[in-house]
Amino acid sequence: MAAVDLHPRAIEEARLARRRYARVSQRLVARFLDEFDTGIASIGAAPASFAPHTDGTRFYRLPSFPYLLVYLELDANTVLLLAVMHTSRRPGYWRRRLP
Repeated sequence: MAAVDLHPRAIEEARLARRRYARVSQRLVARFLDEFDTGIASIGAAPASFAPHTDGTRFYRLPSFPYLLVYLELDANTVLLLAVMHTSRRPGYWRRRLP
């Protein structure tokens, strides 16, 4: 199992999403956080299992929300979550976060 480190900007994006859903309902926030946590656990358990993208990155799609978890395997034991990307955002905006 790989450790999943979160880029500071990815943390900020997750917080923004949480705040957006909190305006609607706490139940929606709980569902979002549950899917986010499941995504992080799934990425850590099997990082190579999800859709490959450019620059060695991969995506995990949250099943019920318009968000992708964009990540990079740094080595066999570490994954870096680069972005919690809303699917309406400009693709690749997170590339400047690559190490």
